[in-house]
Amino acid sequence: MMEWMLKVYFCFFSPQVLLLACAEDLECVPGFQQKVFYIEKPFQFTEDRLVLNLKFDDCKGNNKLNFEVSNPDFTVELDGNLVALKNVSEVGKALFVHARSEHAEDMAEIFILEANEKRGALKEILKLEGNLGIPRQKRAILATPILIPENQRPPFPRLVGKVIRSEGTEGVKFRLSGKGVDQEPKGIFRINEMNGDVSVTRTLDREAIANYELEVEVVDMNGKTMDGPVRLDISVIDQNDNRPMFKEGPYVGHVMEGSATGTTVMRMAAFDADDASTDNALLRYNILRQTPTKPSPNMFYIDPEKGDIVTVVSPALLDRETMESPKYELVIEAKDMGGMDVGLTGTATATILIDDKNDHAPEFTKKEFQATVKEGVTGVIVNLTVGDRDDPATGAWRAVYSIINGNPGQSFEIHTNPQTNEGMLSVVKPLDYEISAFHTLLIKVENEDPLIPDIAYGPSSTATVQITVEDVNEGPVFHPNPMAVSKQENIPVGSVVLTLNATDPDTLQHQTIRYSVHKDPAGWLEINPTNGTVGTTAVLDRESPFVHNNVYTALFLAIDSGNPPATGTGTLHITLEDVNDNVPSLYPTLAKVCDDAKDLRVVVLGASDKDLHPNTDPFKFELSKQSGPEKLWRINRLNNTHAQVILLQNLKKANYNIPISVTDSGKPPLTNTTELRLQVCTCKKSKMDCSATDALHISLTLILLSLLSLFCL
Repeated sequence: MMEWMLKVYFCFFSPQVLLLACAEDLECVPGFQQKVFYIEKPFQFTEDRLVLNLKFDDCKGNNKLNFEVSNPDFTVELDGNLVALKNVSEVGKALFVHARSEHAEDMAEIFILEANEKRGALKEILKLEGNLGIPRQKRAILATPILIPENQRPPFPRLVGKVIRSEGTEGVKFRLSGKGVDQEPKGIFRINEMNGDVSVTRTLDREAIANYELEVEVVDMNGKTMDGPVRLDISVIDQNDNRPMFKEGPYVGHVMEGSATGTTVMRMAAFDADDASTDNALLRYNILRQTPTKPSPNMFYIDPEKGDIVTVVSPALLDRETMESPKYELVIEAKDMGGMDVGLTGTATATILIDDKNDHAPEFTKKEFQATVKEGVTGVIVNLTVGDRDDPATGAWRAVYSIINGNPGQSFEIHTNPQTNEGMLSVVKPLDYEISAFHTLLIKVENEDPLIPDIAYGPSSTATVQITVEDVNEGPVFHPNPMAVSKQENIPVGSVVLTLNATDPDTLQHQTIRYSVHKDPAGWLEINPTNGTVGTTAVLDRESPFVHNNVYTALFLAIDSGNPPATGTGTLHITLEDVNDNVPSLYPTLAKVCDDAKDLRVVVLGASDKDLHPNTDPFKFELSKQSGPEKLWRINRLNNTHAQVILLQNLKKANYNIPISVTDSGKPPLTNTTELRLQVCTCKKSKMDCSATDALHISLTLILLSLLSLFCL
């Protein structure tokens, strides 16, 4: 046997468990008699040479025994000899051998160590002080590490190891403690107090707890500690009991059409809860199915180790416009055990979208379009249709139209219909048949996104639009409009204001025009229906409520003789010049004063005039002639619009009417006389009592008439 083969340790292996201690043989347990091996890596595994002998026994004659090795470069013969099928230099860190017979199956692990790590690895994993024989301990308790496969089946409890006391077990007993014994999860392990046998009571799950650190001690019958405590490590050996899972979905990747072969699209990554240091979690990826299968059933490849999906077809086949569908769905399988047949699998769907690039220029569906529009009308007149093979959801498909010739007056505009991609050609300035009955436009279409460098816009990306303008009977047009004129108010009825002028734009139809009043708010005007002369039918009054800011507005119609007739509307603004035709008015006309007032300034009077300057202020205020032996009041001018009435002495409680005249500054001036009613009242404690003054009404005018009557007698 070669020098690099496994040196045999004097160890006993309990049922499906590597127990690193010496003990008596137990009854036959189905499976590998040793599950874990450590060998030093040779320079090369030589073809057909023995590597290791694996002993498998199903306790019933090993009928239909079959072995599978995780590395296809190795095989296990029926006698358990592991040999290489060819010369192999690199095999990785471990090999896994699966054995199955008619009555049992099991897994063995072979760890391949570098020469410089063998001793350290064995000491760490097996807790040995040397590499031969029984571990040396000075303590009385020998508690070697225990390895237990997960997912063991009943019956339980199952013997998994043994703790040995070098000084014998008479008169003492073993005690086990720690997580898994008397700490949660409780009751997983227990120890035979008398002989130190360690048992597991239930199935273990490495993915839940991979290692247990227990303590064992020896106590006397009274519970007093005699030896220990000593640490007892129990490791759960991984089995391939977790399928790979894809947790990060949905998986969607994008690749541009025409991409080079080998372009990376996306990465698929699965997770396996088994031990990452074993083949139980060593994943390999594969594409199970591609939909659709055209133009090639193998459009993509997945790196079995990394999970990267790349394109494997030529750029010409990766043409979005020729594909059955721009979306591909790949069913991806992840298999553990390095992809071996015995590995567990998980699947996920990867969706790959072929993104569009602008490799097709838009083309008009025909070279020439026709449109007809009536003169004077605006709006859409024709929809221009184009075809584009690119993706309608992208700027590579969306069209942008422009008028490149035939639109000097900017009478036309073109916009894109976002739903149909058609070009909507519109008239934005009314067309005139009499100026031009035909228009020819040259339209160009492009995409929002630029074309790729090797594609250009061709002749099919331009089209001609022939537009015919139809003649309609247009209404006459006033010149100017609006029309403005200035006139004095109060001009005689029948005066001529002005003559309106309207022309018919339909110069080729030779029609006649008649005029009429359309809107005359005050009813002041009339118009000659034939020649358009506007005259007055009433006095024009600048102060009328129909006049705003000295301007009176009226509307007139010009009607042609077409069939049907067309109408034009003209606006006339008459600015009315002011004349002095309104007398000034005085305010207030009532004043009150106490009969014992010390301040005899009775009231401040103001004057206003509806006319405009200079026919208004400055106003002249005057008192009418006062009768009697002495004067009772006077009036003083304060400014251009106000004056003050002042008593010359206190008067008795009574009502007095004082005639006051006010004159404006017009030429000629106008005068208005107004009586100011003055009430003299009794005032006590800041309260004015004017109740009795009505009975004592005294009017200077009445006194004057009485005196005249006495004179006549």
